[in-house]
Order: sequence, then C-alpha cells, then structure tokens
Amino acid sequence: MKKIEAIVRKTKFEEVRAALHDADIDFLSWWEVKGQGTARQGLIFRGIAYDVNSIARICISFVVRDINLEKSINAILESAYTGESGDGRIFVSDIAQSIRIRTKDRGDESLYNK
Repeated sequence: MKKIEAIVRKTKFEEVRAALHDADIDFLSWWEVKGQGTARQGLIFRGIAYDVNSIARICISFVVRDINLEKSINAILESAYTGESGDGRIFVSDIAQSIRIRTKDRGDESLYNK
C-alpha cells in the first residue's frame, strides 16, 4: 500500500478530483495549503508592496493498493499539468498497515479501491 500526497493548483483541483474518480479513486482527503516555491517576486499596487510569494494550493491525500499506484499518479500528472512553474508535487510513501474500523479488515482489504 502507498500513500499519495499531491500539492496542486487550486484552479486544477476539480480536474484532478475528476481524473482520480475516473481512475476509481473515490476516497480521498484534501485541504487548502499555502507554500513558497523557488520563484521570488513582489507586487507593488498603488504604492503598497504585496508579498505574492505565498501560493495558495490544495493538498490531496489518499492511500491506494500497489496495483493502483501508477494509474493514480498518471491521473494527477495529466490533470494537474499546465507546463508552467508551480504545477505542484506528488509524494509517495509506504504504508505499513491499514485497518478499517467498522469491519476490522486489515491490509489491502481495508481499502475501498479495487
């Protein structure tokens, strides 16, 4: 089992969520995050300096079986891509164990995806 965390543009979130749904990934969590990338810029508007280095993004997190890893990653890559700096990141980590509380299923059986 793998945990996927993806940080994507807010404007691409609905496309990413739809692509994950098409890849049979329906159980996920997301929240708004802010971060700072390598680009450094400032904005002066009417004599007031604004810091635009903080970029609003959405962080998506879910756990998949190993057989669903590549199709999940590809769904995010294809739907979140703009080709510009700041498209985001995908992080994949190992999950040692998963337990569904209601049924007490463990391992792959505790996950919803096929």
